[in-house]
Amino acid sequence: MSFPLRKTAPSALFRVFPHRMNLRLAPLFGVLVLAVVNPVRADVADEIIAKARSHLGSESALDAISTIHFTGTLEMVDPQPKADGKAPSSDRLEKMPVEIIFQKPYQQKMVVNRSALIDVTVLDDYDGWARITDRTNSKKWKITLLDAEQIKQLRANTWENLHFFAGIDKRGGSVKVGGDVAVDGVDCVKLSFYHSDRIVFHRYFEKSSGRLVKTETSSGGEIREEGELVVDGVRFPKVIINKSASGQSSRMTIEKVVLNEKIPATEFAVPSLAAD
Repeated sequence: MSFPLRKTAPSALFRVFPHRMNLRLAPLFGVLVLAVVNPVRADVADEIIAKARSHLGSESALDAISTIHFTGTLEMVDPQPKADGKAPSSDRLEKMPVEIIFQKPYQQKMVVNRSALIDVTVLDDYDGWARITDRTNSKKWKITLLDAEQIKQLRANTWENLHFFAGIDKRGGSVKVGGDVAVDGVDCVKLSFYHSDRIVFHRYFEKSSGRLVKTETSSGGEIREEGELVVDGVRFPKVIINKSASGQSSRMTIEKVVLNEKIPATEFAVPSLAAD
């Protein structure tokens, strides 16, 4: 997923008449400039998104996806500080089997099999819950209902995984063009996907190919992708590296991708609190 752009040049009127504009006409002039510039920038965003989608697969293949089921391994790296607290001395690495399901319109389920616990996080439209279960005793479990902000984050994340950059305006969001940026020596264009003022994905797309090079989140995190798996004509990353603002990171290696399974509603519904 990826794209490019140039900053709009200053209006020729400003260059020729920088001091002679009637101040009473300035607001009207501003409206006229916006009327000319904004459609151009919107066209640039559309062009970039189209190129990024083309890099991933055909329009028909992308639009046909209703469910994505990832299976793989999650590695959590937790830097441990030295005794003097100055710098990490080593990394504590934990590898765990993981499954993630995304289903339109807004359902998501992530199951992480830790050494001692089974950790499940679920979104079911406007409901969200998390459950931790003792691996040695399934009767030992705890359910937590997610708050409104957590649910908004999961809804945005679900949309991002299922819609491949297109149509955010239909859910009340917007795309802003950030301009040309070099990322690791690669010429990129920055697009910011605004789900709200607090939930933003800043994505950097290679200008020549549309490939997604890097994503930054509004919380200060960074997401990178490596390798590829092609399933039913659609490219998916082989590895996803997620680094938080605090320096903690995770690495998910995707081993299998299954598209368009019909996942029953019971997989996402809040479990009965009386369940065993």
